[in-house]
Amino acid sequence: MKRIFLFLATNLAVLLIASFTLWLLEVDRFTGQNYGDLLVFCAIFGFAGSLVSLLISKWMAKMSTGTQIITQPRTRHEQWLMQTVEELSRAAGIKMPEVGIFPAHESNAFATGWNKNDALVAVSQGLLERFSPDEVRAVLAHEIGHVANGDMVTLALIQGVVNTFVMFFARIFGNFVDKVILKNEDGPGIGYFVATIFAELVLGILASVIVMWFSRKREFKADEAGANLAGTGAMIAALQRLRAEQEMPVTMPSSLTAFGINGGLKHGLAGLLMTHPPLDDRIEALRQRG
Repeated sequence: MKRIFLFLATNLAVLLIASFTLWLLEVDRFTGQNYGDLLVFCAIFGFAGSLVSLLISKWMAKMSTGTQIITQPRTRHEQWLMQTVEELSRAAGIKMPEVGIFPAHESNAFATGWNKNDALVAVSQGLLERFSPDEVRAVLAHEIGHVANGDMVTLALIQGVVNTFVMFFARIFGNFVDKVILKNEDGPGIGYFVATIFAELVLGILASVIVMWFSRKREFKADEAGANLAGTGAMIAALQRLRAEQEMPVTMPSSLTAFGINGGLKHGLAGLLMTHPPLDDRIEALRQRG
């Protein structure tokens, strides 16, 4: 979940800052007639927003999670972690990513980066303390699967398309509010700006449903990659350990999000906003795979 949440939050922030800057510079001026030009304008800045988010994804992840990059292993556990990531990366056919540990009691892990040969894989201290070596290896294999599959790049392209239409329809809404409701005939004013930003926020959140759907689909692929690299049994065991931690009483934090898992909600709006499929579905998919 950290990988997706950070990307979405950064992307939305970039879009809002860009919109504010363009309004101040009087570049963003939709008159209600030039829809073709508006679509091109939105596509340029929509894809720019997603690509900027992608390019700074590693930096954002490090800063927001407090991840400490392992440059020179100081303990045998760090040595094992580096060796395992190197081995899995070689098997996946990618350059070894940066490896880090972040201070969290939750069992958690994420991978991010602008391309598969310049990535970051990080695990929480809690996961290292409670998972067996085979289970940690399966978690790492799953994250490296995301990297090898190019999920962050594909996510950025999908987000670029989504951004384009969010900006497009937000500006149409802003123009409607400015011209029809506020009766402003002197060119786009503060009403246009406020309505556009409001619409971008609302539409951006709704459009996240598309990104979440993509994320859930890619989790199954990352599980397959993890099973290929670490073994199906180890992958299933890691997911079962996560499920067991979810079911523990209040002694465990309520925010268990290893592999980005959010509780057991499957249906309705909650299901649409899940970044990852339910654990039971993922375990069953791996069992059917054999």
